[in-house]
Amino acid sequence: MSADSPAPSLSRWTSDLVLAVVFLTRLPLRLSGPLAEDAHARAMGWFPLVGAGVGLFGGSVYGLAATAHLPPLPAALLALGAMVWLTGALHEDGAADVADGFGGGRDKARKLEIMRDSRVGSYGVLAITFSVAVRASALAALAEPRIVIPALLASGALSRGGMAVIARSMDPARADGLAARQGRPSPGTVALSLMLALAVAVAALQGLAAAAVLPATLAALAVAWQAQRQIGGHTGDVFGAAQQVAEAAVLLTLAATVA
Repeated sequence: MSADSPAPSLSRWTSDLVLAVVFLTRLPLRLSGPLAEDAHARAMGWFPLVGAGVGLFGGSVYGLAATAHLPPLPAALLALGAMVWLTGALHEDGAADVADGFGGGRDKARKLEIMRDSRVGSYGVLAITFSVAVRASALAALAEPRIVIPALLASGALSRGGMAVIARSMDPARADGLAARQGRPSPGTVALSLMLALAVAVAALQGLAAAAVLPATLAALAVAWQAQRQIGGHTGDVFGAAQQVAEAAVLLTLAATVA
């Protein structure tokens, strides 16, 4: 074996991580060369690490706001606003579409049709409103930047750690959607996603990590169960809804635990 034999694997990991960043954020990174057929599925393994980066960005904004002597609630809203900007409201949009589809459709076909519609209905508006309100109030309850920043790091990673699990364990709800084109991640990709999510949570929260993992898991499972019951599988919007619910669950749990 030559001395440079690990290079192809390292190059592939780098490409997968860059693709994960491109997929989950609006950062202007460029992909080199054509993508492999399973590239999008492999990239899901790195979603928690990208989520931690999004959380760190929001936490940094919170810290700056606190340094400027803003109260916790305005600082929390600025932090969430920064995260929404960085992700292009990707997950919020998915949660809104799921709320509209599940709330307004009478059958699977109609639910999927509503979810694909770019317009946002009453259920979607309420979903976004509650998501922002719950997360902002939880961050405001945590108050101190030294607590808020680790909380956002952990919640960003944990809330994206379940996406690969959902994609692996459920079939796409439609044959022509983004989720179907993305493909089913391998067991190794799922293991990487869970390992990274847990590692970030432990590094950020230390002894509180165990308290954060359970609500993130239960929240993702609840969204996945509803998706299976309502539309018979997952879509890209379901990933967004799972992320939003899991992040809110983690932040609420940490707020209750710290308080």
